[in-house]
Amino acid sequence: MKEQTQTFCNFLQLNNIICGIEDTDGKVVLEKLITLLKRHFPGLDIDFTRREIENREALFPTMIAPGLAIPHARIPGLQEPLTAIACIPQGCDFGTADKAKVMILLLTPVDNPNLHIQLLSALAVTFQEQETIGKIAVCGTPQEVFNGFSCGLEPIPDYLKASDLMEKFPRMLQETDSILDAVKIFAMTRTEELPVIDNTGDLRGILSLSDLLKYSLPEHLLWLEDLSPIYQLQPFSDMLKTAGETKVADVMREEFISAGVNDPAVKLAKSFLVNKLSQLIIVDDAGKPAGMVTLKHFSAKLFWD
Repeated sequence: MKEQTQTFCNFLQLNNIICGIEDTDGKVVLEKLITLLKRHFPGLDIDFTRREIENREALFPTMIAPGLAIPHARIPGLQEPLTAIACIPQGCDFGTADKAKVMILLLTPVDNPNLHIQLLSALAVTFQEQETIGKIAVCGTPQEVFNGFSCGLEPIPDYLKASDLMEKFPRMLQETDSILDAVKIFAMTRTEELPVIDNTGDLRGILSLSDLLKYSLPEHLLWLEDLSPIYQLQPFSDMLKTAGETKVADVMREEFISAGVNDPAVKLAKSFLVNKLSQLIIVDDAGKPAGMVTLKHFSAKLFWD
């Protein structure tokens, strides 16, 4: 018999839900949730848990949507996730301009990154509609909160996929954009590689900062032992003189390595290592660009986020 698909509700207990909280200080609300879990799981170290959450909060703010905070940490010695929920109808301050009206504390085993990321991903999808956050915030009883969750929770897949890890592109380039346009976009987005699409949104190629350097500094110049004739970066000056007329399509790479949205995360790890990549383009089932996964973001999610 096939094992039943799990959702967040499999790790949520009614006695770990608090409704109608009036405190306006998010740290006070968080402390209540940690203390609540300690009451039901005596082995939990409150001080260590608080420090882990605060350290992570300093690196990655956990207000993932207006009104929704998901403070979380990976705790050594846990056998399964521990969760608690606070409903704060009027909201509480939690480090951003937006007040947290729903706070979900998530503690997971330190050695299970798959489940940790999947739970966060499922919660993010469940609460992507602002209306859902508002409904949960004003629930009067734990049972109402539980019912609200069980009606619309995303299932937790068996393994991490590229879609669980990818980020949206800050921008995409058009084939008809000029190199000057591309230079400006790279400067504004602080990214290293961008997809190039045609007017129908189909993926045509990739342009990276390395591609721009190679275009500016042809390979035959790299063979020179004496680079003093170009100390003043003349090749780059020459490139910039025509950057407004040269099209992205003339410089982009048409051959590149990508991954599909449903590819397992371990396949991405293999691509990063085997192909010595710093970023992967993720495409949807139709072959259109869906997002990107950088090695830095992938590692952060896997090891410490």
